[in-house]
Amino acid sequence: MAFGTQDEPDEVMNEINMTPLVDVMLVLLIIFIITIPVMKHAVNIDLPRATNQVQDAKPETIRLSVDAQGDYFWNENKVADADLAPMLTAEAAKEPQPELHIRGDKNVRYERVAQVMAAAQQAGVKKIGFITEPK
Repeated sequence: MAFGTQDEPDEVMNEINMTPLVDVMLVLLIIFIITIPVMKHAVNIDLPRATNQVQDAKPETIRLSVDAQGDYFWNENKVADADLAPMLTAEAAKEPQPELHIRGDKNVRYERVAQVMAAAQQAGVKKIGFITEPK
């Protein structure tokens, strides 16, 4: 049995094998036959209409600061402790409700900041944030 002495010499195959190509095409055809009816199925819904009017309903921001002595400042204006709750209640009733940003001095007792948070919660303020300064 000699390997180089076959009756026909090795020749390069000049034809493309079409069987794998036909198999792939048939699989793709079946996939498209199944998916096309699903894509064409539509549900009738009533979509909302869009308008291009500018909405200026951005809520204002209230800056409530607590200094090192425990005094409250409403947008840089000093406020007495008794006046704070009615002011928070009045702001909570507005539509849209303003955001409350609390700035507490690092040397103030936490109790003073907690009193502001409790008063804001009782007044119905929904958006409360804390302002800090990076190092």
